[in-house]
Amino acid sequence: ADDDVADDLEEILGQIGEDVLEHGDVTRALEDLMRSGFVGEDGEHVEGLDALLERVRARRRELEDRADSSSPLDRYAQWLEHVERLEAEGLERSVRDAHDSGDTDRADSARRHAESQNLERALWGSRFAERFESASHYEFSSPEAAEEFSHLEEELRRDLAASYFDAAKEALSHPDPVEMARLRDMMNELSELLERRRRGEDVSEESEKFLRRYQEYFPGASTLDDAVRQLAERGAAAEAMFRSLSADEQGQLRQLMGQLTNDADFDWALHRLMSNLRHETPDLDWSQVSRGTGSGGFSEAVDTTQSLSQLREIESFLARSGAALALPEVDVDQIRAHLGDDAARHVERLRQTLSGLRDRGYLTTSRGEFTLTPRALSAIGRRALRDLFADAARAALAGGHTSRERDVRGEREETSRTFESGDLAHLHVADTLRNALRREGPGVPLKVAPDDFVVHDYEGERRSATVFAIDLSRSMALRGNLGPAKKMLVAMVELIRQRYPRDFLAVVGFSALAFELRLDALSTLTIDDSYGTNLQHALALGRHLMRDQRGVRQIVVVTDGEPTAHLDADGEPFFSWPPVHETLERTMAEVLRCTKAGIVINTFALDIERSQFPFVEQIARVNGGRTFYTSIDDLGAYVLDDFVTRRQRRAS
Repeated sequence: ADDDVADDLEEILGQIGEDVLEHGDVTRALEDLMRSGFVGEDGEHVEGLDALLERVRARRRELEDRADSSSPLDRYAQWLEHVERLEAEGLERSVRDAHDSGDTDRADSARRHAESQNLERALWGSRFAERFESASHYEFSSPEAAEEFSHLEEELRRDLAASYFDAAKEALSHPDPVEMARLRDMMNELSELLERRRRGEDVSEESEKFLRRYQEYFPGASTLDDAVRQLAERGAAAEAMFRSLSADEQGQLRQLMGQLTNDADFDWALHRLMSNLRHETPDLDWSQVSRGTGSGGFSEAVDTTQSLSQLREIESFLARSGAALALPEVDVDQIRAHLGDDAARHVERLRQTLSGLRDRGYLTTSRGEFTLTPRALSAIGRRALRDLFADAARAALAGGHTSRERDVRGEREETSRTFESGDLAHLHVADTLRNALRREGPGVPLKVAPDDFVVHDYEGERRSATVFAIDLSRSMALRGNLGPAKKMLVAMVELIRQRYPRDFLAVVGFSALAFELRLDALSTLTIDDSYGTNLQHALALGRHLMRDQRGVRQIVVVTDGEPTAHLDADGEPFFSWPPVHETLERTMAEVLRCTKAGIVINTFALDIERSQFPFVEQIARVNGGRTFYTSIDDLGAYVLDDFVTRRQRRAS
């Protein structure tokens, strides 16, 4: 299973990345994935939380439909009637056998005994609890009736005990004073521990001893709180079953409990424990009333009530917003108990996937929100870059900086830097010898060490400066352009980081105003709520960011419309639709400034109206850059092709 999860992570991270690029919300992306599920690398469809929620609801409805308004007392009342019929039939058979024997005295004795027994039973009363108590003191004449009543008494004792202590039902099915005393001691000791803990005392050591001593009552519990939870959930369900009975039935049940335990101290210990359990578990609904108890016994009714309570709790958890973040809180054992091994396996796979994303350094959580780590962002960028290369379908684009040759014709801006392996073709002799002299001092022969080497750094050839200016106006999201544009950005950032690490790179977002964007926040980028497309400010900010950069400088503009905003004389944004002449004029003035600064402006126009062609074409005519009219589906391939082709051309 761990290997399956490990294989799933890369594909899952890719799915999360696609969602984040589209909507800009990591928590939403992960929540959607956990809710819808996914197909693992092994081909298995891992069910999500929504499918699990439907399973839970179906199981809850099934249990609710199965429950009816009958009382568990009815079952035992009918059983006792059966015992009485066996007794009556036995007496009739005894009288008949005595009569058939021809012995008059025997016949008279049998008749008188039967009349006496029938009269005694006639005085038992009408309520089950009274009849049961009378039957427990009755001397049965029929061996079959006596045996059947013994079974009834044993089952009733087990059933009532299991209502509160499911793990102890077998031990309590027989009237063993030693076992009853042990259960009473357990209840009193647990109550004492809980009461002391509430007073602020340290009971950790005593709690461990308690769990070891009474572990058979708390299967699977490793802490005192685990044990408390087990008993409390069962106790709350038993109380709900009890409240579903009529007042008369509740009275009979109390009477039966007293008869079967026959121990006032036991009854008090149970009452004390239930009170403490209520105090320890305020999150449980101790006032609930079960809808129906069904035709089974008391413990079966409690089982149904407890199952319904747990299913409703699971249902509430799964239906709430943010369930994915709290997925580790899901009780897989409860899922297995109510929905089976298959559902539990799917939940485990989801949990392992979530923990795997965290453990491998892809996700962090803070204040109820998921955040992608730099490692995850890099992986998403690599995936986006692979997609762009696939879209472009140009194997030749794998070139770039692979060639070490330089075009040394023309004027060069020359600086120097520390030697790196492979740079001997551009050795800076003077600076290298100068370093050796500083280290060795004057004299011959002069020994040159590796640390002395310095090479020429032709900035104009080795480096580029690129600013991506992305339109974040509302129309970008409304037309579905923002997600693919972000995917292009993260891919290009990854490309430049991988292949051209010495390049300068910045990203500017613009709507009413322009602002620099953090490169590690591009995947979660969303539209700006302010109105306007202020290309003037975006170009000005891009020019400012590249003011100290040498070599080829370019601004790559991605927009879906002409400018509708500019900065006025006071530096405040001005918006108008349709755009006013001043907006276009101020934007072109900034285009001229970029042109004079030697900055190339390449514009990628996304699905713009033909009426807007003249403006973007004017930018190209004034600046000398290029304009690409492209659909959003082709944007990434166009940008990648243009960028890498230019780099290859300069390197050749």
